[in-house]
Amino acid sequence: MSNEIKLAFAHPDARSRATGGAQPHDRISLRDHVVEVEIGAFQSERGKTQRVQFNIVVEVCPLDSLIDDDVDRILSYDKVTEAIATELAAERLNLLETLAERIAERILFEPQAERVFVRVEKLDRGPGALGVEIVRSKGDPALFTAPPEPGDRPHPQVVFLSNAAIAAPHLSAWLDQLEAGEHPVLLCVGPSDSAIPRTGHAMTQRRIDLLAIEQNAWVLAARDPRCVVVETRTELDWAMKQGQISVWAPSKIVLDAVDGPSAKGGDAVALALWFARTMEAAAFLAIGESLPETPADLPGRSVPADATRL
Repeated sequence: MSNEIKLAFAHPDARSRATGGAQPHDRISLRDHVVEVEIGAFQSERGKTQRVQFNIVVEVCPLDSLIDDDVDRILSYDKVTEAIATELAAERLNLLETLAERIAERILFEPQAERVFVRVEKLDRGPGALGVEIVRSKGDPALFTAPPEPGDRPHPQVVFLSNAAIAAPHLSAWLDQLEAGEHPVLLCVGPSDSAIPRTGHAMTQRRIDLLAIEQNAWVLAARDPRCVVVETRTELDWAMKQGQISVWAPSKIVLDAVDGPSAKGGDAVALALWFARTMEAAAFLAIGESLPETPADLPGRSVPADATRL
């Protein structure tokens, strides 16, 4: 039992050796790689970074010919550190388990990689290191799917609706026109005209402002059943591929963004423009709201709330 406990807390390299069988694979390893990152499910972990340590071992299949001292013929250490950096940059995560899974999956996309041990630990949450370790291989029943390339994602038309536009009698007709267009449709709204509580505290005010927008998103959803309120990137990507009109509920994407918007929740048009850039939108339309200058790569225009044609 003592040997089992010792092995359980040993470096992943030792675990790889112990479970490698009669003909173990070659291994490459990353030891004690520490990154400052914002991660965690607790409110006390938001808005601040903490040290996260990575220990990773990748078992690789041997090449069918000589390496010939050519770095392009091997699974480079850089691929391991790039997998960590890419997943940390993709979005803010709550769970180490999610981060470990995504890193393992990305590493296993490499042709040489056969099995990977990923240990991720928080160094600042207590007197010791708190973490998780997972083992994944290409032979697992789970189906690994390559992350979508930028060109694989649909490029939507993002449409901002003012409160006058939400209440306009032309709403259903506008949705008919938008559905007939060439791009998937993502709708954005601002807060309602009702007074929003003021806290005098930046972090809590941001939450309240975002929730006020989400309340108004549900008001829009009540106006037309085609308007489906969506909060995650995964749901948005799926909805666009299905031709569903989505209404953006911003809290999760904004709060989980690694490089979040500078716009405050009260500046709803600027927030919608940030969202459009994040979603790699093909165009931006504001109905019933004047439009500030848009980036050169994001064509934008505005129409009044009493327009019948978009």
